[in-house]
Amino acid sequence: MKTLGQFIIEKQAEYPNAKGELSGILSSIRLVAKVIHRDINKAGLTNNIIGNSGVENVQGEAQMKLDLFAHNTMKQALIAREEVAGFASEEEEHFVAFDTERGRNAKYVILTDPLDGSSNIDVNVAVGTIFSIYRRVSPIGTPVTLEDFLQPGNRQVAAGYIVYGSSTMLVYTTGNGVNGFTYDPSLGVFCLSHENIQIPTDGKIYSINEGQYLKFPMGVKKYIKYCQEEDKQTNRPYTSRYIGSLVSDFHRNMLKGGIYIYPSATNYPKGKLRLLYEGNPMAFLAEQAGGIASDGYQRILDIQPSELHQRIPLFIGSKEMVKKAQDFMREFG
Repeated sequence: MKTLGQFIIEKQAEYPNAKGELSGILSSIRLVAKVIHRDINKAGLTNNIIGNSGVENVQGEAQMKLDLFAHNTMKQALIAREEVAGFASEEEEHFVAFDTERGRNAKYVILTDPLDGSSNIDVNVAVGTIFSIYRRVSPIGTPVTLEDFLQPGNRQVAAGYIVYGSSTMLVYTTGNGVNGFTYDPSLGVFCLSHENIQIPTDGKIYSINEGQYLKFPMGVKKYIKYCQEEDKQTNRPYTSRYIGSLVSDFHRNMLKGGIYIYPSATNYPKGKLRLLYEGNPMAFLAEQAGGIASDGYQRILDIQPSELHQRIPLFIGSKEMVKKAQDFMREFG
């Protein structure tokens, strides 16, 4: 069985300009995945990482203890490697410039949602970590600037997620397909388990929080009703599956075929998910696996970010399902 370390070294030749830094960053993320995996698996036995921290993040949302733990773990792992020039997190209002000599001379910045779906940890439901890597645009040798982080998703060098579920998996892309690695805790290594993942062109699963139905745009309401209608020719009705953790819902739909929707709503007129920490990395993965990621009208990866914590609607998954949802959005709004 090929390990993640072996796979990274093999693929290093595909990025001659990276000179090993990208491989080093991925190795840091591998370490983060192991640390968070370890602590999540004993979450029910300790009060240190379970429950509410009593602090709110920049979006005014209650931070779970695990949010802060994952955020600090990721931040410290990247600082220690000194191959990253800067770091931005959903859990921190401003980006962090690694203002050391090596940091100023590093080529890459990382954006992350350290713990997606963290409210689920109290009830033993799968959660995840999302990450996105860009080549900086500011001059090498200087501290990073906001411009380095506000790049459209089509400039991503790499992106991925770790899902902590019945097994822990690390799934990532560097623009040459999507590969998944399952963690073997007995050996302490990630092994290649899902090579060249392809999202089925069509599917039978739709994932959306239907409890918010009355607040959705008409196009989304019409699409939900379409999913629920009986039609043998198109294998409808579809199956509704919603975990409430983007990583978990996306991971299932990527393997089985389906669509995940987090639309705008009357209480979230611009959408709720963050473009930089969730939308762009998941869109990069979706497209590399043969799927589509849209805000209902346009490609996610073409959106020019205007702020670190910008929100967007997200329609992502199997190509035919996303296209159909977009048809409803364009017709009904």
